Amino acid sequence: MPGVNTFNFPGTIVDGSGVTGAPARVHADGALYSAGAANSALNITATTVVKAAPGRVTRVVVVATAAAASTVNDCTTTGAVAAANTILNIPASTTVGTVYIVDWPCSQGITVAPGASVTLAISYT
Repeated sequence: MPGVNTFNFPGTIVDGSGVTGAPARVHADGALYSAGAANSALNITATTVVKAAPGRVTRVVVVATAAAASTVNDCTTTGAVAAANTILNIPASTTVGTVYIVDWPCSQGITVAPGASVTLAISYT
């Protein structure tokens, strides 16, 4: 990946659930983020609970877009989606193919709320 440096720690990188991760990566701006995820949800076109338990969002990809904004939320039901638990706002008219590198822990669960006519894909643990 352009602008990404991979380095190995002397130990093992483990997330809060005890799952061993891949080597850590540092973005060109100095932000540390994980190398990948074990799961994905593709072609999300309606508000969807991706994981109803704690997890980590690693990437979100805009597959198709329209004039509506989308969010990724830390909650376990579609009815709980709110500004207070939003971890990512995807603006209206975001370019198709845009990849958001999130690497954000969700303490409740992972719910994706695409706007009208928006299609998203997400990788998570």
